[in-house]
Amino acid sequence: MTKSPVKFGTDGWRGVIADDFTFENVRAAAAAIANYILAKEDPKKGVFVGYDTRFGSPAFAAAVAEVLAGAGIPVKLADRITPTPALSYAVKQLSAAGGVMITSSHNPAQWNGVKYKAFYGGSGSPSIMAEIESLLGKALPSGSAAKIEKVNFVPPYVEAIQRFVDLDLIAKSGFRFAVDCMYGAGAGILAGIFSKIGVDYIEIRANHDPLFPGINPEPIEPHIRECQEVVVQEKCDAGLITDGDADRIGAADENGNFVDPHKIYSVILQWILERKGWPGGVTRAFNTTSMLDRIAARYGRKLYEHGIGFKYVCDLMLTEDILIGGEESGGIGIKRHLPERDGLLNALLIANVMAEEKKTLGQLVAWLQNEYGEHQYGRIDLHIPDTLKNATIARAKAGVKEFAGMKVEKVETLDGIKFWLDNPEAKSKPNAAKTWLLLRASGTEPLLRIYSESCSKESVKKLLEAAREFAMSSGG
Repeated sequence: MTKSPVKFGTDGWRGVIADDFTFENVRAAAAAIANYILAKEDPKKGVFVGYDTRFGSPAFAAAVAEVLAGAGIPVKLADRITPTPALSYAVKQLSAAGGVMITSSHNPAQWNGVKYKAFYGGSGSPSIMAEIESLLGKALPSGSAAKIEKVNFVPPYVEAIQRFVDLDLIAKSGFRFAVDCMYGAGAGILAGIFSKIGVDYIEIRANHDPLFPGINPEPIEPHIRECQEVVVQEKCDAGLITDGDADRIGAADENGNFVDPHKIYSVILQWILERKGWPGGVTRAFNTTSMLDRIAARYGRKLYEHGIGFKYVCDLMLTEDILIGGEESGGIGIKRHLPERDGLLNALLIANVMAEEKKTLGQLVAWLQNEYGEHQYGRIDLHIPDTLKNATIARAKAGVKEFAGMKVEKVETLDGIKFWLDNPEAKSKPNAAKTWLLLRASGTEPLLRIYSESCSKESVKKLLEAAREFAMSSGG
């Protein structure tokens, strides 16, 4: 018997369409989810199924719905393209047993995936995902089929994110926005809200194109270049960018500069703590800016550092008093809304912060850099053979004394290998960011990710290049 290629990761399974992501394997994944619901949840509460703009997503979603209903579990199936946070919101608000989203988020066009959302409206915990995976290949009980009902999950979700911000303030701000949907599931949503309240905007890449022409639907450089150009050409005050399933956020300032997720998270966190005063701690991933630590400390909030992946944020939100959590890849969640990433909500929050502070996005970032010290960040992804990737990690673990002429002061290994460095440049800048470099090997791909934060763009570039040379010379 051939082993199934289905393997559930952080909150589901992904694969290459027509290679391992086939109808047969999607149905196998759906059967495992159905068996989990029958064993661990109240199946009468039903399961909600949504899908994004990827090739075949509606048909794959229908196949999942048929398997679940065939097992006697009532299904509400999206009647249109749906952002992942909209499905998660419906699961939580309507007390469903769980949810299934057909999406591969920000991955290239040839990928698709099956994400599982637990009853609390967030990614299934590692223990839930492990249990679902253990049920792969188990036969479903026979019995009468349940009903499949077509529904629109989007309007209640849009109402919810609108209640979370001050629409009147945004409307009166006079700011102009570029809205980049990256051909994804967020198309029309921010545009609809802005149109309703009379905000000046231009929407791009909102047409449905499962090929995501020329880009990966990930809101980082170089994939956001079109938005950067439009912001400058159309004299916008910010560009708001969501990924393929609209759960991640990216941005460009009024000069077309990329505003990375670290700065976005910092802008939103500073505003929430200063203007809203909502209670709770702050979480951040191991590869995320230390500016968040400084903001949390100023307002007396506990900061939780965790591994890389939103599943760690979700776990903390379910067990601790958490206000907000986020990760390096643009996933930011606010617990009082959902224990889930939400790119569309965060885009509205950026507009709200700009309106209340009467600053463009670039001015907000400049204020943060001045207030908390300059923090610059960079990342490179090295697609290298597993042998070279593993040799690099082994060499790093064996002990490194310096990178780019900077002495290693301490090493941390929470998730990857993080070197804290003695940077002479930082000593000449008051309140400057501490310098670090992180090497992290993918567990599933021939890929080594290198991250760095320092007190200047030049310093970050120098460290990333030094780490690249270190990796490429580790094979012999």
